[in-house]
Amino acid sequence: MSAGGFFTFAGRSSREFGILINEAGSMWNSPERDSEAVQVPGRNGDLVIDNGRWQNTTGQYVCGIGVNFRENFRAFRAFLASVIGYSRLEDSWHPDEFRLARLAGALEPQLFKNGLTGEFTVEFEAKPQRFLKAGETPQELTSSATLTNNTLYTAKPLLRVYGTGTFTIGNVSIKINSASTYTDIDCDIGECYKDTYAINCNGNVELTSGDFPTLKPGNTGITLGSGITKIIVTPRWWTL
Repeated sequence: MSAGGFFTFAGRSSREFGILINEAGSMWNSPERDSEAVQVPGRNGDLVIDNGRWQNTTGQYVCGIGVNFRENFRAFRAFLASVIGYSRLEDSWHPDEFRLARLAGALEPQLFKNGLTGEFTVEFEAKPQRFLKAGETPQELTSSATLTNNTLYTAKPLLRVYGTGTFTIGNVSIKINSASTYTDIDCDIGECYKDTYAINCNGNVELTSGDFPTLKPGNTGITLGSGITKIIVTPRWWTL
């Protein structure tokens, strides 16, 4: 076991529970492409149908607790059980990245020294993206500009748009018909809102061409039209 390694899940660190982690954990394995092979009579080779997505991946942390095992393990198990759905997961071996994961499987401890110490494996199921923490840094634009995506994958940004009017990202134009200070446009979930979902703004936003904008690999131009005073872009860069 390595005393220096740790992971943080749903805002709490494994170190809070006295957990030591084996560095050889497989949590950060690459996902599998969602595709299927179809055999066509009279045609050599398989026809591959790509579904345009990556599948979830699973991985493990091999953990141990060296002191007060029962107390620490029970507290840790109770915490994991209280987390519903996907939450942020990061660890000390990948300091520049994080994943969205959920607990998968039960915790089955192996006890030693009359139950004073023990080992167990924590298995997570994670969404395929390895999100880059650099992609969480908001970029403020007060005039037209170009953003560069240095990854190989298309990002779906969060936009905070100030004012009313039209702006363009790549080949997608968006018109804000009315707004109170700003409008948040979440290009991942396809929703427009204000104050963290408290106010639905979908009816105030018009996609005049295309779907919600994305940031493709390479350069994407952003043009602020009349009435749009500022756009804050959180790019959400990711890789596999």
